[in-house]
Amino acid sequence: MAYNVKDVVANKPSRFTAGHRMCAGCGAPPVARHIMRALKPEDHAVVCAATGCMEVSTFIYPYTAWTNSFIHTAFECAGATLAGAEAAYQSMKKQGKLPEGETKFIAFGGDGGTYDIGLQSLSGAMERGHDMVYVCYDNGAYMNTGIQRSSATPKFADTTTSPAGKVIPGKMQSRKDLAKIMVGHHLPYVAQTLGYMNFKDLYEKAEKAIYTEGPAFLNVMAPCPRGWGYPTDQLMPINKLAVETCYWPLYEVIDGKYKINYKPAKKLPIEEFLKPQKRFKHMFKPGNEWMIEEFQKEVDNRWQELLNLEEITNRD
Repeated sequence: MAYNVKDVVANKPSRFTAGHRMCAGCGAPPVARHIMRALKPEDHAVVCAATGCMEVSTFIYPYTAWTNSFIHTAFECAGATLAGAEAAYQSMKKQGKLPEGETKFIAFGGDGGTYDIGLQSLSGAMERGHDMVYVCYDNGAYMNTGIQRSSATPKFADTTTSPAGKVIPGKMQSRKDLAKIMVGHHLPYVAQTLGYMNFKDLYEKAEKAIYTEGPAFLNVMAPCPRGWGYPTDQLMPINKLAVETCYWPLYEVIDGKYKINYKPAKKLPIEEFLKPQKRFKHMFKPGNEWMIEEFQKEVDNRWQELLNLEEITNRD
């Protein structure tokens, strides 16, 4: 479908409504709103959310920000819970027990409930081939429970369980590449995106994921002002810097073929992304230049690896 902001997005009613209790400047609400807007108006959706910021802030019984069916499940169970709902739907549909119309199944989980605690149920749901979309809103730590490090936390980041100080310079391990792990499940559609470039990339990838038959996975960066330490009005600049430095490349993998959706004309140095965030402020102290250099090297290597994968997987 050709993307048209006015006709396709702006005139669609929001299925993720105002009045939720997410923090000002949080990257997750616009992500959820745009993904839900990618649904066709006539289609229903079943949303499943793992315990986390989005769940506790959008569904406080008896209030909800979701206009479609919503299931809250435990931290580790979003993939399994939604897979079960999808399997039941397919069975009832075959038996003629459901009215006409389509129902889509979408799971949301933070990086803690996806990269870490929920990885097993996510992997199982994807391997079994359920017709569903799993969305990871990646804010880089366990933000809801006190900003503890996760395997999505970037190296050297200061968190409550990887405090930067005299003993350690922040988190000591590199960030897990979850999108590539999902590609290893041989899914028909995997994509990495965020709320940037007028949300065009996010909307189009959500639409592809929802309407691709079989399992699909979206990894969406969702900055957190509390955990990252940026002013609440700087969400979009932070998103932009993540893309322009190639810290968070925009790409999709369709039936195993990589496609990079945006290549910066002039790739910015990684310190442009790091400097506005308090979680990295220790990296700019005299004597810590080696941290920035190491971080830059890792970003460069991952970007080059992505370029290579695009070339290799698209050879005739």
